[in-house]
Amino acid sequence: MNFSEIFPKMIENIKETLLKVDDKTIDLSANILKDSQTIFVYGAGRSGIVARSFAMRLVQLGLKTYIIGESVTPIVKEKDVVVIVSNKGESFSSVQVGNIVRRVGAKLIVFTSNPNSKLAHISSVKVTVPAVSEDKNMPLGTLFEASCYILFDAMISILMNKLNESEESMRARHAIMV
Repeated sequence: MNFSEIFPKMIENIKETLLKVDDKTIDLSANILKDSQTIFVYGAGRSGIVARSFAMRLVQLGLKTYIIGESVTPIVKEKDVVVIVSNKGESFSSVQVGNIVRRVGAKLIVFTSNPNSKLAHISSVKVTVPAVSEDKNMPLGTLFEASCYILFDAMISILMNKLNESEESMRARHAIMV
């Protein structure tokens, strides 16, 4: 197979997955993020890369956002919100972070493909991204990660409207390239 054969199938898989995500959980998550004082994001592996890209856009919206695991990240407090991205919702580090978040009383928003996972059970808000595919051209967690990446960009658009932000105001907060 070549790119022109694989690409349309990938896009269709992502579209089918995202059309199954519950709008209410997305809107609830966006409202929680909009109203939060401090946001933290976490994910392991490629899910972590997707989470970091979401954090970058949250910062560009003017929201105080940190990535858990960075040396300059403060501790999570009771009034904070933590977003964890985890395909299966069972990875040790993600569950450990989730348990700490719940212990301190912060809100926990979990994006997972497994609505019955350990993380889903301890979440304040569970966003199920039902990324299940037998497509060999989307191995491992590719469908989940690609779907979350697009979902997060859609959430940024939702938040832009809720916060009355524009591309210009976001660009003013964009990292300076050296």
